[in-house]
Amino acid sequence: MRFTFLIISFLIILGCTGNNPEKIIKRSHPSHSYKYIDIDKSVLQYLETDYVPIYSDIYYSNGTKRYPLTATISIRNISLTDSAYLLSAVYYDSYGNRLKDYVDSTFLVSPLESIEFVVEDVENVGGAGANFIIEWGAKSFSNQLFIQSVMIGTYEQQGISFVTEAIVINSSRKE
Repeated sequence: MRFTFLIISFLIILGCTGNNPEKIIKRSHPSHSYKYIDIDKSVLQYLETDYVPIYSDIYYSNGTKRYPLTATISIRNISLTDSAYLLSAVYYDSYGNRLKDYVDSTFLVSPLESIEFVVEDVENVGGAGANFIIEWGAKSFSNQLFIQSVMIGTYEQQGISFVTEAIVINSSRKE
């Protein structure tokens, strides 16, 4: 009886999946579809490079154990009127090694729009000193992007979460 139940359950589950040969590919951009745009960087009057600290894991106990975290990079255009242009978002590990480019074409970030990138908790190469270098521009001078990283981790009945903010490491403005 139990074996029959298992076989019937398996056939029902198999029948519900259909014959769709397409694979679902998880995107690194979870919030929505982004607007890719071709723009000549020379029209941007303001360029900025930001350093965003993230923690793909943190140490606990005597420093030999690691607590994996999911990190979300949140990039928010806080302007009510002006768009921004996300030029690059590069993920580095604790040693400064380039791990992944999250932007392969310029993203248009409309007024009050937010975009996110996620480093999953199963990623185990970034480390406690991981970071993003974010490059963006605007057609007029403006400190219009607010960039944060939110880290969260859960294990059994334990949970931890915290936030870091970006630091401007370079900016230039055309006169």
